[in-house]
Amino acid sequence: MNKINILYTGRHPEILETVVRLINQNENWNGFGASSNEEAINLFTTINFTIVLLGCGIPEDEEKQLRDTFAAINPECPVIQHYGGGSGLLSNEIYAALAKANV
Repeated sequence: MNKINILYTGRHPEILETVVRLINQNENWNGFGASSNEEAINLFTTINFTIVLLGCGIPEDEEKQLRDTFAAINPECPVIQHYGGGSGLLSNEIYAALAKANV
């Protein structure tokens, strides 16, 4: 089985590192992190992501740019807001997005 690629983008380096580490603790998931829109879009255009998580600290206009760009490239990929709250909440958000994406 191929791993599910998950992109997390946020502006806080410590949170980004933690979320990607938590994602990668699941043997079926492959987490990637991006700290800027440019980095997130570059990753999104080169890797087939199943889910995108938007973290805190992204200005509203940049979030809109990301959502619009991701939707134009792959409208089937859910983009969900992740505000934190521990690994249990993160896993639940990912499982819910996977169910929504029929994965």
